[in-house]
Amino acid sequence: MAGWLRERHRCWPLTGNPHLLTTSQTAADGSGPPIALTVIEAIFAGLGLTPSKVRQDRILDEARHTADPVHLMRVFGLTAKPAMKYVQAAHPDRGPAMPR
Repeated sequence: MAGWLRERHRCWPLTGNPHLLTTSQTAADGSGPPIALTVIEAIFAGLGLTPSKVRQDRILDEARHTADPVHLMRVFGLTAKPAMKYVQAAHPDRGPAMPR
């Protein structure tokens, strides 16, 4: 991710496009979409991955570091139930949280 951000900044240092993934066309126009879904799918297919699997892996990695479901909810737009499932999957030794 850090490598991509460096490359993105090198190619388009003044882009107004707030999205992580951009192309030469979308970097020039910040009001447009980030990148076409077909482009994303082609990139990940070449790696043998899907965007959803990468997202799931990223959420699980974050859960391993924070163990905070509220943080996961804010960062990834999750609801409480999936956020708790990620925390429990990342920390199986802790067991389920006791209800209050």
